[in-house]
Order: sequence, then C-alpha cells, then structure tokens
Amino acid sequence: MKRTIFSLLLGLAGTAMGGESTPNLPAADIVGRVLLDSPSIQAAASQGRVEEANRTRLEAGQYEWNIRLGGQQRRSNQTPGIEERYKQWNLAIERPLRLPGKSSLDNELGATGVTQAETAHGDALHENSRGLLKSWFTWLKENAAAEQWAKQVASLEKQGKSVRRRQQLGDASRLESIQAEAALAQAQAQLTHAKARLQGAGEDLRRRYPGLPLPAPGEIAAPVPIEGTEADWVNAILEHSHELELARGDTRHAQILAGRSSHDRIPDPSIGLHVSQERAGEGTIVGAYISIPLSGDARRAASDAALAQATATSYREAATRQKIAAESAVLYHSASAAFAAWQTSRTAAEQLGRAAEMTARAYQLGEGTLNDLLAANRLANEAALSMHLGQLEALELRYRLLLDTHRLWAFDEEKQAGN
Repeated sequence: MKRTIFSLLLGLAGTAMGGESTPNLPAADIVGRVLLDSPSIQAAASQGRVEEANRTRLEAGQYEWNIRLGGQQRRSNQTPGIEERYKQWNLAIERPLRLPGKSSLDNELGATGVTQAETAHGDALHENSRGLLKSWFTWLKENAAAEQWAKQVASLEKQGKSVRRRQQLGDASRLESIQAEAALAQAQAQLTHAKARLQGAGEDLRRRYPGLPLPAPGEIAAPVPIEGTEADWVNAILEHSHELELARGDTRHAQILAGRSSHDRIPDPSIGLHVSQERAGEGTIVGAYISIPLSGDARRAASDAALAQATATSYREAATRQKIAAESAVLYHSASAAFAAWQTSRTAAEQLGRAAEMTARAYQLGEGTLNDLLAANRLANEAALSMHLGQLEALELRYRLLLDTHRLWAFDEEKQAGN
C-alpha cells in the first residue's frame, strides 16, 4: 500500500506545479518521499483503515441473533400425598429488526467517516508540506545570514590589515586600529551566532524530515510579482482548503447523526421463536413473539442533543470559513508587500554598497576617517543582509500561496486521482 501511494506521488509530482518554476526548493519527488515516511502521515493513513472498518460495522449494525436456553423443575401435588417432579426446558432465538430508514442513514454515516479520513489524510500531507516549506526557508535564511556575515568578516579582516599597515607607516592612529579590531570582533560574534542558528535550522530539518538532502544553497532566485486579485487567491484557497472541507464534513456527519437519532426515538423491535417442553416431554410448546421497547426521555434527549450538535457544527464551519478567508487575505497582501519590500531593499543595498565603495576610496586618499568607513560598511552590510532575507521572504510567501492553492506539492490530490 505504501509503495503504491509513493509511486503515485512520484508519477504525478512533475505536474504538481502546473508549469510553475520552483527555484530554491528541493525536488518534488524527494519531498513526496520524505512526507510519505512521516509518522503523522502514516497515522492519518491508518485512521483511514479504522474508518473503513467502522463503515462495515455501521452497515452491518448491532442486530445479532440471540439464543436463550433455560431449564426448570416442576413439582406437582395433584395426587394427595404424592409429590410429582418434572424436568422442563425452553429454547428461544430472537433478533432485533432495524426499522426502515435507519439502514440508509447508517450507510451514510459510515461513508462520511471514510470521506473524512481521506480529507484528514490530505490535510496531514498539506500541513506537513507547510511545515517543510517553513523549515526549509528558515534554513535558507540562516544560510544567507551566515554567508553575509562571513563576507563582512573577510572585508573587515582585509581592512584591519590595511589599518595596521598604515599605522606602521604613521598614517593611522592607535585609535583607528582599535576601532578596526572592535568592528571585526563584532562581526565575528555575529558570524558565530549566524552559524549556530544555521546549524540549528539544519538539524531541525534533518530530524523532522529524515532523508531530505541539504545541499549547498545556490544563488537566490529573483522573486516575481503576485498576479491576480485578492478575491482570486482567497477563493482559490477556500476551494482547496482541507480545514474547511473537514469542517463541512463534520457538519454533514452531525446532520446525518441528528437524523439517525431522530429515527431512534422509535425503538427497534425484536422478533423471536421459542420452543419448550413441559412435564418431562409430555407437552411441547412452539411459539413466536415480538418485543418492543417503550421510548422514554433518554431517547428524546439524545435526539435533541444531536440536533443541537448539528447546529453547533454548522456555526463552526462558518467560523472556519471566515478564519481561512481572513488568513488567506493576509497571506496575499503579505506576499505582495514582500515583493515590493524586496525591490526597495535591493535599491537601498545597491546605493549603500556604492556609498561604502566611495567612502573606502576617500579613506584611501586620506579624505575621510576610519569611523566614516566603518559606518558605511556596517550600513552596506545590514542593507545587503536585509535584501537577501527579504528576497527569500518574498519567495517563501509566494510558494505558500501556491501551496495553499494546490499548485505546489499537491500530493493529496495526486493520491486521490490514483484511487
């Protein structure tokens, strides 16, 4: 079973994006393999088998044959002074009958449970995909931060050598040397922290998603603007939302259960046949009987509770839809703003980079101070780091939109297509 699902994932992974380009992401077939091996996905698949068995139970119903066997001894004093004793026995077989309408509702309940399990399996796949995407970009961001701080350390080391050389030649003061050493120490501390965060992010990926390779990240791709309107994306996310589909399923299940409880206000009768022998076999009795429970307050209360539960689940469904629509709108605007912010930060990084280069040339010509140069380099480094992180943020939010609209890693739909 597991290999069958995996073959479906691999066979359809190439079409999961519908032609979308996915730079800076792991290969879809690898993601499919990693997600399939996740314990939470396997647990969701196992729950599907539970609901299959539950459907069989509901379809069969708890209407079983029951056998009654009894024995007794009769004493008779019909003849004065003589006590007669007779062994007697009785045997009965009976079975409750499911009244019309209840069987179809039981079948619907079983089918709804199976459908809910399938939806939950898709939801587990989707939520694990979300988690992987978030952890992956956390790792990419820490990589970018570590690389940027490594560049800054290398630049300050080169700068420190230049300052020491100038001090030896009498062109720089001891104060400037101390300033250069302090700036280098600060950058080295930031690099140490960045490497620690990078190691932590990588370890988190390895342990949460065993088998996911972590190659050296390549060049960060340029983000693209978000096309379409807010309504387009919100409607698409609502259409593919597993959470909303589960809420709808809960409402449907509660409505069917309410109908079933309403039918249960009329109890199921039991019919039976019985045979008995009296006076040690002198008489044999054969008969049939019907047993009908009398409905009481408990059945009415159970029906009322089921109706109230159906109303409650319908409100929860509406609340779920409202929540997802709000979150989707926020995601759309965040993704759009992230692209605009990246463009602005790229311009700032380019300008501050040129300013740092100009300040460096001025310092070499003796027209500026080391403090000016260190400040310019610090601003340029911060701008470059902000640009890289913003670039990754724009990519991540765009991929999140694609993921929530099932245009990225839509393995749950691929599985259903193969069933």
